Amino acid sequence: MHDAGLAIAIIGITALLCQWGAWKARLPAILFLLIAGLLLGPVSGVLSPDELFGDLLFPLVSLAVAVILFEGSLTLNFKELGTISTVVRRMITVAAPVTWLIVAIATHFLFGLNWELSILFGALMVVTGPTVVTPLLRTVRPSERVANILRWEGIVIDPIGALLVVVVYEFIVTQSQGEAFSQSLLLFLEIIIVGLAIGALAGFALGKVLSRRRLPEYLQNLATLSLLFLVFTTCNHLAEESGLLGVTVMGMWLGNMRGVHIHNILNFKENLTILFISGLFIILAARLPMEQLLSIFALAPLLLLLIIQFIARPVSVALATLRSNIKFRERILLGWIAPRGIVAAAVSALFALRLAEQGYEGADMLVPLTFAVILGTVIFQSATSRPLAKLLGIVEPEPRGVLILGANSVARTIGKALHQQDMQVLLSDSNWENIRAARMAGLKTFYGNPVSEFASQRLELTGIGNLLAMSPLRELNVIAGMHFRSEFGIHRTFTVRTSADTNQSEKHQVSNQLKGSPLFNPDLTYAKLASLIHAGAEIKTTKLTDEFTFENLRQQDPEALLLFGINERGKLKPYLADEKFKPGSGWVILSLVREGRSAQANNNSPNALAQEHNQERKQTQEKS
Repeated sequence: MHDAGLAIAIIGITALLCQWGAWKARLPAILFLLIAGLLLGPVSGVLSPDELFGDLLFPLVSLAVAVILFEGSLTLNFKELGTISTVVRRMITVAAPVTWLIVAIATHFLFGLNWELSILFGALMVVTGPTVVTPLLRTVRPSERVANILRWEGIVIDPIGALLVVVVYEFIVTQSQGEAFSQSLLLFLEIIIVGLAIGALAGFALGKVLSRRRLPEYLQNLATLSLLFLVFTTCNHLAEESGLLGVTVMGMWLGNMRGVHIHNILNFKENLTILFISGLFIILAARLPMEQLLSIFALAPLLLLLIIQFIARPVSVALATLRSNIKFRERILLGWIAPRGIVAAAVSALFALRLAEQGYEGADMLVPLTFAVILGTVIFQSATSRPLAKLLGIVEPEPRGVLILGANSVARTIGKALHQQDMQVLLSDSNWENIRAARMAGLKTFYGNPVSEFASQRLELTGIGNLLAMSPLRELNVIAGMHFRSEFGIHRTFTVRTSADTNQSEKHQVSNQLKGSPLFNPDLTYAKLASLIHAGAEIKTTKLTDEFTFENLRQQDPEALLLFGINERGKLKPYLADEKFKPGSGWVILSLVREGRSAQANNNSPNALAQEHNQERKQTQEKS
């Protein structure tokens, strides 16, 4: 394709469809992106990145990888390394080197690569990363302990593994450029010193600017990105190949400075990383020659995949969990799940380009081998991990529980009613008296703000799939809705109306896309709910049957205020005024009954109402 604008548009639309498909399938997006790139490139010939970008291809790939590594290093908090479990530390310090060694040896003897490239490829294969682990965990839903170990391993090994690969690559380059080992060592030390010094200085300077608020908030992201590119190019100018090390150190320094709030920067970098990753992997896969694509399906790559899956990972996990309290069944699943992903593909492609330009023999095999391992591990583990977890009996139930923002009287009443229906309920509040009252009622609580940095590390959401924002303060509800919509989804985030919502015109209202879907009837605000509950109103439950339908319930008690429906699978469906509410047989309906109608509601139990309905139907049949 010679139309550059059309080619870029096709890449963008394809990336969007791949990301959407991955979100729907709950699978790592890299799987869809690589397959799409292979279809557009070597299979169909529609996309030719080398012709499209020309000399710009190498700089674009370099800058994209720099952004990816910087974003990963921002998340590496040294304080958290001291709080993670001993097993996670062993997964980094013991399992990763063992995997590195086994893969390097296997690569050398299976493909005949020299030891330098084999060691570099082994370092690439220790990186899993949260971008591939997290979607897989959402599908598998293993036990809490297994999920936490795998998640923390991916978070920590991502920047450390990338840094390890960069260091190995730089040593290879310096050794090939020098005439003696001593000169190679000096060049290597020069690269390390320049990368460390420039990266640390840039991270410190940017951190001071941010902490002292020298920049307005809307310029912080631009300043960070501009400085990132400046550090990358300056390091490479002073000491060739030190740029990636510099941006990695910059991110680690900035992410661990006291008094520096990087949430806005991190969110921006996450969005930018998604953009770069989506385009980058379509482009990298598209430039893979057909003969290299076909070589992926040969015997040697298959043997390498089998060694990684059934030897390297299980052996490394066994050593890392030795003499720990991890059960044998959990060790099996830990040894099974380790998909390779973003960093491995990006860094391998970049270094393959650089080594190939320098005439390094065998460098062109790095990309197809990496793609083969990525495709193999993601496809195989996505297909088998969930059945294996079920077979081992270490899967969590579907996340149908409820996180309630607030532990006030309204939240406690609703939380208790849902808890009585065997639903997992967690109430969060910063008011100790509310928390104490909720605990006295037998409800699980979290004392603190659920959107705080403290909560992001300690709020346990295993089994939770819904948010009910039930604070009397509209601002807190909006913030919670914005925070948790990425966790639960827009359609699983709900908020109660407040007086501020009903008294303001439409142009002053907050969008439902931000705060979540409004709960219950339009006139049923938090204040009215609190007033009714204070006046003695109670939540009653009614189970629908074939004989006693939802229409019969509404006829029997038309003044009851509908709150929730729970279907036969235990899934919660709040009543929303702007959506059709059509519960069927087997559903449990929760409604708020005013004082004075409680006795009547008790008499209108499902059995009593069903008998009354059957009697009326019988009388009608006799009359006819």
